[in-house]
Amino acid sequence: MAFKKLTPSEEKVIIHKGTEAPFSGEFYENKCRGKYLCKQCGVELFTSEDQFDSGCGWPSFDDEVPDSVKKVMDRDGRRVEILCKNCDGHLGHIFNGEGFTTKDARYCVNSISLDFIEEKLSENFIKAYFAAGCFWGVEYFFQKAEGVKSVTSGYMGGQKENPTYEEVCTKKTGHLEVVEVVFDSKKTNFENLCKLFFEIHNPQQADGQGNDIGPQYLSAIFYGDEEQKIVSEELIRILTKKGLKIATKLIPLSHFWPAELYHQSYYKKNGKSPYCHGYVKRF
Repeated sequence: MAFKKLTPSEEKVIIHKGTEAPFSGEFYENKCRGKYLCKQCGVELFTSEDQFDSGCGWPSFDDEVPDSVKKVMDRDGRRVEILCKNCDGHLGHIFNGEGFTTKDARYCVNSISLDFIEEKLSENFIKAYFAAGCFWGVEYFFQKAEGVKSVTSGYMGGQKENPTYEEVCTKKTGHLEVVEVVFDSKKTNFENLCKLFFEIHNPQQADGQGNDIGPQYLSAIFYGDEEQKIVSEELIRILTKKGLKIATKLIPLSHFWPAELYHQSYYKKNGKSPYCHGYVKRF
């Protein structure tokens, strides 16, 4: 396998085991889905599924692509260095026992040691957007649904571009906590997911969800086309006939802003269970 010709700054880190400045790397706050490759040889090392925000200033992962990373004692005699197993390119260090995720590992990697390939969806994959209170619990249930490829927590419906969690919590941006659900239309459909949406939260609560009160926690479906709107309206009619007073709003799709990394796959990474969401069969 031919190795890529490195720039002097890349050589400083990858060959001579340097470290880029914290909070300066290209991938520190990368929210796109995809895979990370070794900058020098192109071997796949990490995926976005295992990336999380540790607050350390460098991209952090709690797992590697199997058998892709070599671990050796650092020359400082204290830390464990991580290298690409294929080419021995320096990546960073690994730390254990910090408790960030259930895997209890933090691969602390220099962005300059990596290349990133964003995941591209095929035509049969469709997106749907739901708001049902704290996105942690909504994400938890949709991740378990058949035919769902990915779930991303984020914000939608407000005025401010690229809002932060702290800004949304002020209740002044107009955004709701939303999950983006990417599903395989060959294995499931929007109606199935919409039914699940109505069964994992209380669609009758008009001021939030459970003890989470505020406009960012409202129940809503952001429909992407007329078909999604019609399906949502029909399910609301069915529930209304059953005696439920549905507070769910139907809102045209707007820009989706992915939330910070520490919100993604929150319960999966922390080994906890939803505190304000549960399944109630309604259909």
